[in-house]
Amino acid sequence: MAKAVFSDTDKVNIRWFWRNYIKEKSPWLILIMALIILQGFVYQQFLVYTEEGLRVIFDGGSFLDLIKICGFVILAFGLRAIISYIVPVLSARLAGEAVLKLRGNLIKKVMHLRQVYFDQNSSSELILRMVNQIDGLSQFVGHTSVNALRDSVTIIIVSGYLIYKSALLFFAALIVLPVIFLVLKVVSEAIKRIRKSAEKILGAYINSIDEMAGGVRTIKMSNQEETEIKRMYSASSGIKDLSIELQKAQALVLPAIDLSSAFVFVLVIGGGGYMVLSDDYSLDSASIITFILGMVIIFDPARSLSQFFTKMQASLVLVESIKSLLDTEDEKTDDLEKPNFCAENVKIILNNVSFSYVDDALLFDKISMEFKPGQKTAIVGSTGSGKTTILSLITRLYEVTDGQITFNGQDGRKFSRSSLRSHFSIVAQDVVIFNSSIHENIRYANPTASVEEIQNAAKRARIDTLMHERGDLPVGPKGSQLSGGQKQRISIARAFLRPAPVLVLDEATSALDALTEKSVNDSFNELQKDKTTIVITHKLSSVLDADKIYVLESGKLIEAGTHEKLMQKDSLYKSMFNAQLHEDV
Repeated sequence: MAKAVFSDTDKVNIRWFWRNYIKEKSPWLILIMALIILQGFVYQQFLVYTEEGLRVIFDGGSFLDLIKICGFVILAFGLRAIISYIVPVLSARLAGEAVLKLRGNLIKKVMHLRQVYFDQNSSSELILRMVNQIDGLSQFVGHTSVNALRDSVTIIIVSGYLIYKSALLFFAALIVLPVIFLVLKVVSEAIKRIRKSAEKILGAYINSIDEMAGGVRTIKMSNQEETEIKRMYSASSGIKDLSIELQKAQALVLPAIDLSSAFVFVLVIGGGGYMVLSDDYSLDSASIITFILGMVIIFDPARSLSQFFTKMQASLVLVESIKSLLDTEDEKTDDLEKPNFCAENVKIILNNVSFSYVDDALLFDKISMEFKPGQKTAIVGSTGSGKTTILSLITRLYEVTDGQITFNGQDGRKFSRSSLRSHFSIVAQDVVIFNSSIHENIRYANPTASVEEIQNAAKRARIDTLMHERGDLPVGPKGSQLSGGQKQRISIARAFLRPAPVLVLDEATSALDALTEKSVNDSFNELQKDKTTIVITHKLSSVLDADKIYVLESGKLIEAGTHEKLMQKDSLYKSMFNAQLHEDV
């Protein structure tokens, strides 16, 4: 059974895009449609004046009549020229606003997606959808579709006039339409298939660029430029192959139109000529020449319209891809009916918590911990022991598989994620740095902060001197002009600028030298007052004063206690501490 031009999914996606992004622009659409119809009548009037002009020439009319006809033609095409400027401007504005709304919805969606989405999808896929696919859709809505509408109106109006002149001759010329429709249908199916493959390969190529840019220092230092060139060239060759395949499919359309056009013109010239020579028909020489000119006018937009249908199939793939992202479950939707959590002091308890990233592979199995206000609690362990995962569970980046995490005795899942996270101030190992000044990077934590507050936060994080030296100078993409320690001090300054009931230090001083670490820790002592402080680190020298230390190993809670108590027995903590002590010596 032959497939329909539009699948059920296509129809749903078209209705979705119309209802959410185009329908509200209906008044502007009506104006654009009216202008396009007016444009179409210009061609119709051109045929009328052409026929009258030919009769003036053939029948020996006056020169003045010919001048009048030429004047009317100039005025008509002058009007068409004005409309040809107004319509693209209006359609570009309409499409721009619709796509801006779509892009805004995408941005909101992405910012509220669950963490698991980012774990399973590369950043290149987001870049592809939010940049390439959105731009492609904008081009289709604002330019391609408007031109197709103009071409359709031209064909309808001019065809109507030609039917009026000779319905028999016009409908005789349409016997080639089934061939054209068949070609369009076959090509449309091929293009949709190729376009889906192209989007995947393009995403892989963008991902390879992102990986190259992120690791360019390592690539250069390890002398792997040639290896990287080959890897990226291999990724780009797939784009070339699909591009050729796409062009081959699209190239079938125009030859089919051209051959059909030739057949039509033969019918019109031969059949029309017979009708002019015969006494049984009312067509004269001026009429048949005008009729042929009308067919020429029709076939030019028909060629463009045929290409529109192939581009539309590619655009439907883009709509489907974008809509699938917008339909992805997110945190905000899940929290709509949940109340906000609000407290000045926060006690957090992990009660028999189990968790796994992958089914049937538990990382934690019934683990319990307690974090109290006014106390400093540390989580230590080797790399991969699960330290940072604890933080991810507490802040609900992931949900526990079993057990519960309570905030002041209430299950955290009862509250909205945003309200829970607003109670955290986090100094992380992986610092997000923007290509702006140090001052602006610190202010990111609290956009309403005053200059004095930012300066005070920078001073307490021991980065005020560098901030004043650099002034408004950007720090480079991802802070490329800063050292690891300088980046972490910006993160620490943010914590001072936006204090919260729970202070999390996730490897907060890992990139600092011993002298700077002592200075920053002195500032932390002030910041930690009356707060629930959670320290996640492998650097045991920073948790000597902790009220409680949890030691993790391969997702298991091995031991817990203060530094003094853990050092009094043959513990894993003691072995780790002594090993680090010897390294420092």
